[in-house]
Amino acid sequence: MIIMPRIAREKSETGIYHIMLRGIDKRDIFLKDADYERFTEYMRISKEKTGFTIYAYCLMTNHVHILLKTGVEEIGDIVRRITVGYAQYHNIENGRTGHLFQNRFKSEPVNTDSYFLTVLRYIHQNPIKAGMVQRLEDYKWSSYNEYINNNTLIDSTIGLSYFKGTNDFITYMKENNQDKCLEYDPRKRYTDEGLKETISLLVDITNISNLDIKSRNEILKDIKNATGASNRQLSRVLKIGRGVLDKIY
Repeated sequence: MIIMPRIAREKSETGIYHIMLRGIDKRDIFLKDADYERFTEYMRISKEKTGFTIYAYCLMTNHVHILLKTGVEEIGDIVRRITVGYAQYHNIENGRTGHLFQNRFKSEPVNTDSYFLTVLRYIHQNPIKAGMVQRLEDYKWSSYNEYINNNTLIDSTIGLSYFKGTNDFITYMKENNQDKCLEYDPRKRYTDEGLKETISLLVDITNISNLDIKSRNEILKDIKNATGASNRQLSRVLKIGRGVLDKIY
């Protein structure tokens, strides 16, 4: 059996990443206030143990956004520290077993000042764009209010340093915009031939069908995350049944 390596994450030149964690099968990961509080506590404990820096976060019902800078640990180790403990807590609280988060979290490097500010605003505006609140300050489970009032979990120094004062920061955070981060990538529109060439740079397409089901599915998830192509197009290019892809992703 041929085992192909997982697709590598794009590495940040600055050590700063925007990460997104989703509930498996898009299930809710926070069901009550105590859940949000417990997750932020796991972020705090993990940060204190390993010295990474949190610049922003937003806990939504079924996903989480975090803007952070790695310390002594790599990004994958940081995410595991936060999520494993919370998943155990969540499962015990709700009498369930198994995975809570999608196996592979999404991440993108943040290498410029301008994109740092874009991600910062994008994260804080998530609840508004989702129709959960009308004002940033009304959402309890993001770092926005920490920038304005008490700064306990995040490092707001860099974020605020781009502005003359707090009022300018607030104005920027509340500006109407078309910010699209992480989920959006203009490269994710391919011709079939272009998609095939892109995938071939990542894995050996000819060997996918020779893998055991578990390994094949992991590779297919990685291809989906890396390219953003539709299941219909992936089915054509990889010559794998649409039903197989729909069950995986």
